[in-house]
Amino acid sequence: MKDSFKTIAAPIIEEYKEKGSKFIAYAFPVSTELSWQVRLQEVKKLHPKASHHCYAYRLGVDNNNYRANDDGEPSGTAGKPILGQLRSFEVTNVLVIVVRYFGGTLLGASGLIHAYKTAAAAALQQAKILEKTVSDIYRLTFDYAIMSEVMNAVKRLKLAIVQQNFGNIGVIDVGIRQSEVHETLPRLKALIAKVHLEMVADMEEIKGLKIAYLETV
Repeated sequence: MKDSFKTIAAPIIEEYKEKGSKFIAYAFPVSTELSWQVRLQEVKKLHPKASHHCYAYRLGVDNNNYRANDDGEPSGTAGKPILGQLRSFEVTNVLVIVVRYFGGTLLGASGLIHAYKTAAAAALQQAKILEKTVSDIYRLTFDYAIMSEVMNAVKRLKLAIVQQNFGNIGVIDVGIRQSEVHETLPRLKALIAKVHLEMVADMEEIKGLKIAYLETV
């Protein structure tokens, strides 16, 4: 199971000029369909008089969620070379928008491909690329009578605490690397229940504890 990916840490802007045309490349970290759409609208509002707002994005770790858009440029001359740079840099959860201001000189298909590729590459070259892991988030809801066992188990397994709330009952959301979930959950239950790992499979529930899957991030 592939549960790690490369992405960019923060938005980046770079500019490239070719025969009078100006290409402004924006690279954004995004994680959902809505987030890239919001970013695209923001850039369009910043550049309402631009000739084109071409873009490409990749989402997820399976390489199947992507899109390239030429926004009126000849087919395959803008979105595709931008997408090619996302693949070349091996990043995902990234949106690159290249805004073009026409300079009066036609660049031709090869010139456009080169310009959009160069602009996208310039932005990604300046971006800080980092590696992230895919995690499943689980919510631990527990009675305070077993709070010590829960906290010790979370600490011993070195689970990341996403958030916690201590009201009438204890609630902790923890992140578990996706490829390690099937191994980690039984160990977590065994530590909290204070039983051998082999006994967990026969336990329907642990008194005072509920574990529920929330989401994948």
